[in-house]
Amino acid sequence: MAEKFDVIVVGAGPSGNAAALKLAESGLSVLQIERGESPGSKNVQGAILYSDALEKLIPDFRDDAPLERHVIEQRMWVLDDDSFVGTHYRSDSFNKEPYNRYTMIRAQFDKWFSERVQKAGALLICETTVSHLLLDGQRVIGVMTDRQGGEIYADAVILADGVNSLLAKKAGFHPELKPKNVALAVKEIHFMPQELIEQRFGVKGDEGVVIEMVGKITKGMMGTGFLYTNRESITIGVGCMLSDFKNQKITPYELLEQMKAHPSIKPMLEGGEMKEYTAHLIPEGGFNAIPNLYGDGWMIVGDAGMFVNAVHREGSNLAMTTGMHAADTLIELKSEGKEFSAANLKRYKARLDESFVMKDMKKYKNMPDVFHTNPQFFNDYPDLISQAARTMLTVDGVDKKTKEKQIRKSFSQRRSLFGLMGDAFKLWRAFE
Repeated sequence: MAEKFDVIVVGAGPSGNAAALKLAESGLSVLQIERGESPGSKNVQGAILYSDALEKLIPDFRDDAPLERHVIEQRMWVLDDDSFVGTHYRSDSFNKEPYNRYTMIRAQFDKWFSERVQKAGALLICETTVSHLLLDGQRVIGVMTDRQGGEIYADAVILADGVNSLLAKKAGFHPELKPKNVALAVKEIHFMPQELIEQRFGVKGDEGVVIEMVGKITKGMMGTGFLYTNRESITIGVGCMLSDFKNQKITPYELLEQMKAHPSIKPMLEGGEMKEYTAHLIPEGGFNAIPNLYGDGWMIVGDAGMFVNAVHREGSNLAMTTGMHAADTLIELKSEGKEFSAANLKRYKARLDESFVMKDMKKYKNMPDVFHTNPQFFNDYPDLISQAARTMLTVDGVDKKTKEKQIRKSFSQRRSLFGLMGDAFKLWRAFE
């Protein structure tokens, strides 16, 4: 166990696998450490895979990757207590190869991804926990594991150990996570016949649907719900910020149960059997919560670096892209004969700044604070929007101009004119 490697990658999720794959393919000696029994063993839930990032890593991934359905339709719902107002986008262009997005089961996908990493030459050890980083002054020189004689050395260590990166906190690379920067999501997988899914959602073959939801289902808390189709199952879940859960007298499981009972959601689950349930943390603090990402002999990638675009629900593509940029930085420095010092590893941050990852994170930097402090976006407006739709669609002998006046009055009474103007500015600020 005292052997030295060029790079140690801690974690075998999308970001860690992406980094390890590129490094191994370049000829560097790579050790990847996973605390689970196998890559993906800690993940039972479904997820969304964005093909662009993976295609850059593995151009032929569609040939044998364990994919569920390619997404041809995106639905957005705003829910009150008993109805929803929504939009759909369905395009035949999303039904033509190469497909843009897929649903997947993480346990299967992570295992497949890791097998590709190992074939490239990386060494993987599982059921191993890294207790802390080995330091020479301020420089990371390896890791200490829970195995006998568990010191392992490397020229660089990549931390891909998830949102609650204990290693980074122990080493003082970033402070304790704040509850307002982390969401707790709960998910269930409901199994049902493939034919029933296709009939219910208007798809066939490998086509799939994603539904993202906001509104009263989160009880005024900052969060979203989601539902998407797998081949023979449906993944449904809801996530809210930890800080909100601390202040509300409701558990995540109770929130999910109430969401499933919503009259617009319940029919989609009928005939299914719930077999899997999980809860996990999601970094949603945004741009302002990103920690220092590099130092002497170390880099942070994926969820450990808070790389999730909460507005667009993107995570796996950011994880893989950050992993690739970290690997490319080390490969470049190695080819130049330069050490992995902080001064040289700043290239990693420069690469990220030029990529869509940091540009998108920066674009929505104000979003978390805006929605944290304005619960009306999750309570008042779903009611008002639904009420407006119901008023206009009800044929009751009242003329449409009168109905429009009623709608304007309901908005101004609930939020006031200045409140509406202020909320419009806040939304602009969140999405500028």
